[in-house]
Amino acid sequence: MGDGVASPDEAAGGSLTPRAKPRRRRRGWRAAFFALAAAGIVAAAVWVLFASPLLVVRSVSVSGTRLVPRSKVLAVSGVVPGTPLIRVNTARAAARIEQITQVRSVQVTRSWPNRLVIVVQERTPVLVLPAYGGGYDLADAHGVVLQRVTRRPAGLPLYPTVAPEGALRGDPDLTAATAVLGELPARLRHSVKSITAPHPDQVTLRLAGGVTVLWGDTGRPGIKARELAVLMRSHSRYYDVSGLGSVTAR
Repeated sequence: MGDGVASPDEAAGGSLTPRAKPRRRRRGWRAAFFALAAAGIVAAAVWVLFASPLLVVRSVSVSGTRLVPRSKVLAVSGVVPGTPLIRVNTARAAARIEQITQVRSVQVTRSWPNRLVIVVQERTPVLVLPAYGGGYDLADAHGVVLQRVTRRPAGLPLYPTVAPEGALRGDPDLTAATAVLGELPARLRHSVKSITAPHPDQVTLRLAGGVTVLWGDTGRPGIKARELAVLMRSHSRYYDVSGLGSVTAR
């Protein structure tokens, strides 16, 4: 094509015009600037989370403890004050605390910017066991001994079986006894002074006033409770609600 006019192919494939070169250069500098800025922001965020004294563990709150001292929970957790909060392994800390005998479950969470929150759920004593050498052990529904006391506390029934510490943990007889206690109506449960279970299907309650109730196994708790309520109107000293459809009082 004449007269010095460039063809479209020459314009596309040839060298850039003087105006296009600065424009491309500016775009390159702009991209580099934003890349460096993003890298700086990421680096600053990493430093704040992992190295800055602003987000370290400054306080630890512990709630839900009654049997376990707060100091023991803190010591067992393994959490060191001054540790960056992001570095605290909450699952590992919870697993350590759950090794404490009295603890049933625990939740460990971060509370930004600088606090760790530990919520403990302790095991609940439901029975009193005679202890070797005197005194009493408070045990939960699984036979786990939670505390030893010198005097028998009011409000907890006695399970009169002396055994080495830990021997009754998971014992089927004791498990049956505590299962029955858990199914009793509140008013009846509060009147139970002692409970025995020579076999899981031979649970026997001894109530205030010298009343004995042969409960039997753990089945049909609602029916047995209603039958017992009717029988107790006779003010007898012994009740048997262990048999299906056959109850007695004397």
